[in-house]
Amino acid sequence: MRSDLIYGALTHVSNRYQLCQLASKATRKLHKPNTRVQDTTNEVMARFRYQNPVAVTPIVEEKAKVQQQRRAA
Repeated sequence: MRSDLIYGALTHVSNRYQLCQLASKATRKLHKPNTRVQDTTNEVMARFRYQNPVAVTPIVEEKAKVQQQRRAA
């Protein structure tokens, strides 16, 4: 059931509004033509259950460092 997926995803994201925003963005990016949007949403929620969708990736950290260096220069 999707409610189980949602409660599982809430372990990493404490704010329900933020979870909806992240899920909708991820669903748009991961959706494949000729498949149901509901199935894609369920896959996204299952991924959020085991991985933190808010975690900072090394690429984001690197971009932030470059911007800080540009400001300092």
